[in-house]
Amino acid sequence: MVARRRGRRLIGAAPFLACLMTLASMSAAQNSSPSPAPAEPATAQAPDTAAPQDAESGGFVFKKQVEEVILHAIVVDDENRPITGLARDNFKVYEDGKLQELTSFRKERVPVALGILIDNSGSMLPKRAKVNEAALQLVDASQQEDRVFVVNFGEDAFLDQDFTPDVGKLRAALERVETRGSTALYDAIIAAVDHLTQTSPLQKKVLLVVTDGRDNASQATFQEALHKLQSKNGPVLYTIALTQNERRDDGQRQSLRTLSEPTGGTAFFPSSLDEIQLIASTIARDIRSQYVINYRSSNPQTLGAYHSIQVQALAGSTRLRVATRAGYYSGKLEGDEPH
Repeated sequence: MVARRRGRRLIGAAPFLACLMTLASMSAAQNSSPSPAPAEPATAQAPDTAAPQDAESGGFVFKKQVEEVILHAIVVDDENRPITGLARDNFKVYEDGKLQELTSFRKERVPVALGILIDNSGSMLPKRAKVNEAALQLVDASQQEDRVFVVNFGEDAFLDQDFTPDVGKLRAALERVETRGSTALYDAIIAAVDHLTQTSPLQKKVLLVVTDGRDNASQATFQEALHKLQSKNGPVLYTIALTQNERRDDGQRQSLRTLSEPTGGTAFFPSSLDEIQLIASTIARDIRSQYVINYRSSNPQTLGAYHSIQVQALAGSTRLRVATRAGYYSGKLEGDEPH
């Protein structure tokens, strides 16, 4: 669980559940203003006693007994330059190998809920200044409606700043460094996904994880983290791995790619700290250069079944590269919020 600091006292897992519920209530209250948030198509299965609520999956949505799928897709050419002038007819979407009919298509900037997770293990201490600068650069590129939270993690994960647009508060949270030896990466990812899906009022969700070591302290497994990222409200995941030895860390690199790429994100492996700011600029560009593609699944929606997604983009006879969610688990999964 992501714990939250109060002064220097750390809150354990059980007290944090109550803390998280309080945060969620506060977040809901703060967002219940007379001016409604910008409307999006109803995308989450609502309780019988309430109107349908919006919920971003980064890849799909669940409403009633029909999967309304929302994809955020980035299209690039052979030189990795974003292609932004495409129309609806340039795209084809396949689910489980079946061509799907698009229900809507748009190219627009929508508010983003962004979680920044920074490895707080001892080996990260000399790297934190550069990492913090890059993280703040990503924040500076955000829109006024975006909301960002910061988690510092070692063997435990701490929510040092909840959702806010305030750069000063985010800077203070990033500078709150209490280094510890172990790295519980999978636990931190799972807790951050839960925090995004349970408390964010925004549909579009992104996680950025910066680490320099492989997981050596999580109670959760790699497969559990992967499953959580591909759940119905899973975010797009970007990872930056500050590894020291490419050969020695090949297993970690593959793990981070496997976590990131199926969500539509990317795993970056800079050769020096000086590259981190350029990577942050690339991530900011990707977040803002996305097509939003909706379709209603024509496939049977078995509870917990995985459905693969393939998106093709053509410019004339040229096939372009598309980065988007690779699939989703239909229906409610263990750990999801009750409907």
